[in-house]
Amino acid sequence: MADAMKMRVTLEGDVADIRVKMTHPMETGTRVDQKTKATVPAHYINQVAATLNGKTVMTAQWAGSVSKDPFLGFKVKGAKAGDKLAINAEDNLGTKFSAEETVAAK
Repeated sequence: MADAMKMRVTLEGDVADIRVKMTHPMETGTRVDQKTKATVPAHYINQVAATLNGKTVMTAQWAGSVSKDPFLGFKVKGAKAGDKLAINAEDNLGTKFSAEETVAAK
């Protein structure tokens, strides 16, 4: 998904504060389209992983109950300026998307 994620990383001491905004419909598969009366198929992010310099620092398994265009925030201790942070996600249809950011000094 092109431009599916926007990420901001700020560094305070050795703690990186990561904020990720994901663009995704996050359909549960239970909603009914009001015009067609057909059930909207399930389409949601089910796997999220974050790595710092290639080392996994966070994983998450989501389901359809997460809201549309989800926001993810977390902190990682031991980060320093110049480190590479990557977020990788996959949805239930197999679409993969990612974002990468270099940790910058404050």
